[in-house]
Amino acid sequence: MKLSLLLILMVAVAGQTAARGADAWPVLWNGYVSRFMDDQVRVIDHDADDRTTSEAQAYAMFFALVANDRPRFDGLLRWTERNLASGDLQLNLPAWLWGRGSQNQWGVLDSNSASDADVWMAYTLLEAGRAWNESRYTSLGRALAGLIAANETAELSNFGTVLLPGAKGFRQGEAYRLNASYLPLQPIVRLAQLDPGGPWRQTAERIPALVRESAPNGFATDWLEYSEREGFKPSAEGSYDAIRVYLWAGMLDPATPGRDAILNTLSGMAALVRTNAVPPAKVSAAGRITDPNGPIGFSAALLPYLDALGERTLEREQMSRLTAAADAGTGLYGIPARYYDQNLALFALGARERQFWFDANGALNTRWNRP
Repeated sequence: MKLSLLLILMVAVAGQTAARGADAWPVLWNGYVSRFMDDQVRVIDHDADDRTTSEAQAYAMFFALVANDRPRFDGLLRWTERNLASGDLQLNLPAWLWGRGSQNQWGVLDSNSASDADVWMAYTLLEAGRAWNESRYTSLGRALAGLIAANETAELSNFGTVLLPGAKGFRQGEAYRLNASYLPLQPIVRLAQLDPGGPWRQTAERIPALVRESAPNGFATDWLEYSEREGFKPSAEGSYDAIRVYLWAGMLDPATPGRDAILNTLSGMAALVRTNAVPPAKVSAAGRITDPNGPIGFSAALLPYLDALGERTLEREQMSRLTAAADAGTGLYGIPARYYDQNLALFALGARERQFWFDANGALNTRWNRP
């Protein structure tokens, strides 16, 4: 009887584990490496003329750290530094876009920076320095954080310190263009701890208010305009940028200051997927669906968010949609597998499976290097 009971319990636990997608993340990561990285360790977006972005390299460095894959981390860093940062990340922010030019030559297509990629890269370098006890990563991370502070932050009158989306093109006089999806609270809170002399604490403190302004009706929008005369004005809809706002919020540690305020601000999407099983590709700032056909990555992105809200049934429904889109042959999601969908799934499933998690101060913990 005892043996039978034990077997029943073991089967039940195994079933619950399988239902939560245990061990899906390593399979997805290996499939991602095979499909989207070349021998140079460049991440390739096959749906956009095989281009590479600083976002792609930064995200992949984070995932390589989660996977404890130091050789691939080094390859990603080496390619990024050589090709996007003119050979030196201590002196130059990485260019956001690299690819094939009009003369069929490969190189930087747009030298402007992308602050979301830069923040994730600086954060990942600092966390890699700690995890692997490598001072070079730490030095690069600190230098890159300094470049971000000097070139990609601004002081908004009557508001405070904000992170601009890039070094150029987002400020015209006293008018600014911002993006809430470029403001993951975890790495910025962590930078405030590691670089107390920088603008990070003030930046982190303003993020809940910026998310609120970008989502006046509970739905994150892609862009947010600001001027002293008119205040904040969100863009008309939320789509491929805005979906990350829900993802970043869902992955926050419950004790992170500002976490509850952000989640409360983003109540609209949970209400929407209660009656619309597929998250919309585009939703207006007022909550009207303008494109109902959200890609599979959107279901992945909502998993941590729905879990954080305690919406277990909705989370299971989105997980079922994601699981149904799995390609057993590649380990990826969707046929064909899209670059952006896989990145959203790598973040979401990694958090869901506790391959990684953030503490209240934004520090990274991983399954292989738990505290």
